[in-house]
Amino acid sequence: MSSRNNLPLLAFATTAVLGIAVVLALLVAPEDVDQGVSQRIFYFHVPIALTAYLCFGLGAWKALRLLWVGGERRDFESYTWIHQGTIFGALTLITGSIWAKASWGVWWSWGSNQLVLFLVLFLFYCAYFMLRFSVDEGARRERICAVYALFGVALIPVSFFAIRLASDFIHPTVFTREGPQMTGTMFGSFLVCWVGITLLAYVMYRIELVGKRTDANLRELREALS
Repeated sequence: MSSRNNLPLLAFATTAVLGIAVVLALLVAPEDVDQGVSQRIFYFHVPIALTAYLCFGLGAWKALRLLWVGGERRDFESYTWIHQGTIFGALTLITGSIWAKASWGVWWSWGSNQLVLFLVLFLFYCAYFMLRFSVDEGARRERICAVYALFGVALIPVSFFAIRLASDFIHPTVFTREGPQMTGTMFGSFLVCWVGITLLAYVMYRIELVGKRTDANLRELREALS
């Protein structure tokens, strides 16, 4: 079975995993003692943020491969992963703001370094699209975008470790050297949510990539016939 033909099956499996994740997060996992029901957004917010990091990282990896061995295919793949990263980055900011407002009474705190650093990372990759569409198509644009994507990947560990080292009320520490500070049911629910959201990002990537390649093929065909 080709990779394109197995996409519907993968999408169905992803839907099933996400359905299970929602049930576990909202109905099975116990409420947090301190935050109550508002803590349940943790099961979606944190996996979404981790998925955004993963997408940006994969976009940078494809960019590195482009610079190393070339190929328009890798440019499409890098572009598509970064696009998925911005989608999940936006969802990270939205779910984080909702959680903060529900639990601590604020939508945003400019004094929180980890929040500002993630926003900088998100805006950096938003600017990627401004750069991409301001340069004519071709090998030059591919190289410029690839270099930009590689610069952005340096912000990922800075943002991630800023959140891990934070000790303020916005990001309470859940994972420590002693392991996850939650019950087994909570941790299991978190893992299922993480798998489901990661699969969702991959399915969205595959669908978008098919569309971009089809559009490129049609454009080449029109140029050949004109």
